[in-house]
Amino acid sequence: MFDRQEIALLHPARYAALTGVYSIDPGHSTIGFSVRHAMVTNVRGKFTVFEGLLKLDGTRPTRSEAYLSVQTGSVDTGSPDRDAHVTGPDFLDSATFPLMSFRSGGIVDAGDEQFRMTGLLRIKDVELPIRLDLHFGGAGRDTCGLRRIGFEGTAVVRRSDWGLDWNAPLATGGVLVSDKVKLNLDISAVRLDRAETAA
Repeated sequence: MFDRQEIALLHPARYAALTGVYSIDPGHSTIGFSVRHAMVTNVRGKFTVFEGLLKLDGTRPTRSEAYLSVQTGSVDTGSPDRDAHVTGPDFLDSATFPLMSFRSGGIVDAGDEQFRMTGLLRIKDVELPIRLDLHFGGAGRDTCGLRRIGFEGTAVVRRSDWGLDWNAPLATGGVLVSDKVKLNLDISAVRLDRAETAA
């Protein structure tokens, strides 16, 4: 937990203090998704094994960079049978393609601590552009003295664009699984600069 006095709700002029390299903390971050199922409800899941780096330029935030690597076999939807299907050849085929990745290509400051990040998402052997809508959650030190920053992000993609097009028709019309998938990210990252974290 943060000391409330340590949390910085930063204005653009104060972003410079954030310049540095940060490692995403999997224990305090979530890479999640939701998809419409049977045209009546949403199924939610997450990936439990991932790593990433953020290279922040606080003076010119639009020059910041982000990299993320996710183990496709780490899907958790709350159902072992469904997890096996999602990681199998009908979808992610994690035995053949154990990793999927994202690398940023550009960032636009949308104001009020909102950012739009474009980049390339690779799933299986297909790499395509996506856009993430980001909200900067704040920065501060945790109880161990580590410098942390937080972001929330969302994106909507069509899984069929990456060849994840398995489906089954419903007797009442429509299909079992929506083509649209919503990605949800809650990111906590720790600064790697030892001098800064020890200060």
